[in-house]
Amino acid sequence: MNNKMKIVVIGGTGLIGAKLVNNLRQRSHEVVAASPSSGVNTFTGEGLAEVLTGAQVVVDVANAPSWEDKAVLEFFETAGRNLLAAEAATGVRHHVALSIVGADRLPASGYLRAKVAQENLIKASKIPFTIVRSTQFFEFAKGIAQSATEGQTVRLSPGFMQPIAADDVAAALTDVAVAEPLNGTVEVAGPEPIRMDEFARRFLSATRDPRKVITEVHALYFGTELNDQSLTPGDNARLGPTHYEEWLSRSTS
Repeated sequence: MNNKMKIVVIGGTGLIGAKLVNNLRQRSHEVVAASPSSGVNTFTGEGLAEVLTGAQVVVDVANAPSWEDKAVLEFFETAGRNLLAAEAATGVRHHVALSIVGADRLPASGYLRAKVAQENLIKASKIPFTIVRSTQFFEFAKGIAQSATEGQTVRLSPGFMQPIAADDVAAALTDVAVAEPLNGTVEVAGPEPIRMDEFARRFLSATRDPRKVITEVHALYFGTELNDQSLTPGDNARLGPTHYEEWLSRSTS
């Protein structure tokens, strides 16, 4: 499909959204970055009918304002229902959503349960869809270390993850948005696996942060214990080209 499309990016001002909007504009599509600041609120439904009128594709990369278990579930379910209903009413032909690799394997995490609920709403709707499940972004390294910090110690699980650069996630979403709907799920991940404790350790070292990472097998990540399969992709994942070392040297130089 090379013809020019109107594509609405929900959460279009965030980390992934802004990159995606930029990529799609470079491909000459008419792109609208929709977010509460632009008068479009998926949770209340405000502005949805207007912004979706004439749109062929919607890419939802919005995140919940609160990550508390009940609030996050309510956000993704309500926003998902409002968005899909508005898409059905305006004739949107492809719904693309960003989700998380392993979301269905970690039901103890309220955040990941909410993402699975969002995926299920999409699958149950009549709108053709593609769900892109991504691993954690390199850009999360700081937050992951922060969330596990007590004093000068960072306690993290040695569970494997396969993190990816946000630019590579945006590139994958760009390709999916302009392609035909898969009515299925694709996984994207970085080029190599790394243990979560080591992921944070390398980030702290690159940023000359004095905190010390302690490996803690039972450390929780979003309320759940990890094993080596929890956050890693399956065999057919699309792998981003950017290596962690390369990203670290670029973003901390």
